[in-house]
Amino acid sequence: MVESGFWKKLKRPFFVLAPMADVTDPPFRQIIARYGKPDVMYTQFVSADGLCSRGRSVLLHDLRYSEEERPIVAQLFGAHPDKMHDAAALVQALGFDGVDINMGCPDKNVEKQGAGAALMKNPKLARELIRAAKAGAPKLPVSIKTRIGYRQNEIATWILALLEGEPAVITIHARTRQEMSKVPARWDTVREAVTIAKGSGTFIVGNGDVFDVEDARKKVLETGCDGVMFGRAIFGNPWLFAKGEIHPKLAERLRVLNEHIKAFEIILGEVKPFPIMKKHFKSYLGFFPGAKELRAQLMECKNANDVRRAIERYLR
Repeated sequence: MVESGFWKKLKRPFFVLAPMADVTDPPFRQIIARYGKPDVMYTQFVSADGLCSRGRSVLLHDLRYSEEERPIVAQLFGAHPDKMHDAAALVQALGFDGVDINMGCPDKNVEKQGAGAALMKNPKLARELIRAAKAGAPKLPVSIKTRIGYRQNEIATWILALLEGEPAVITIHARTRQEMSKVPARWDTVREAVTIAKGSGTFIVGNGDVFDVEDARKKVLETGCDGVMFGRAIFGNPWLFAKGEIHPKLAERLRVLNEHIKAFEIILGEVKPFPIMKKHFKSYLGFFPGAKELRAQLMECKNANDVRRAIERYLR
């Protein structure tokens, strides 16, 4: 039986923040929750094997969350059902609202473990992992994030294989693993998945090339999917899910960037290197007059105080 948990209580279509390594980390999610909260948030993916090792304490920083982020889903990756069972049990103990298994990540190191996108070549193991997560976290809905196939479109057979595991949600990045993000997302495959999953009790969420909420609503109408997951559109735009059109001026963007940096410093400053924040600078600044020069200054900054001083100089 499909255990839908909080998903069945959401008004459709629902909008979901994608898990993105070193982007949608705890500090950024807190900023997003403050300025434009989506219906559901996901953590960055975390190794199930790692959570069952002595290195657990380091990985637990990636599973930090605030109450304002609920409902919050912890995303795991791995290829060992016993480890997935124990990691899911930990996720339940930590108070998360759901567990998601990554079956689409194309990272070579992840695939070497038999995890991520490699699971599309091993449907039997994929189902075992779903069952293991369900057994480990019986109170939580278990969902899947995947792609339409490994080298070619295999959506028909792949979705059917996943549905045998009765996940609460299947999120489909509408490209193959081989395509990465080099070609436009094929939303016709999401429509096909909706047809296949009809009557199963499993929700289908589309993902790929979604620009804003209006664009997402159009894709829902075209495909019939239950929800849409947003990835790159969130870069530098914590206002993405805010009601009404929000077009903040540069001063407001810089104020929130400062707030983001402060949150990073407080939450992860002692365990993560500051340079991972630099990927946000270009996104926040956009194409405002003088933004190029300021961006160059920010990229030379070595810590949060340097960034704050550079922003204050610019605003003066």
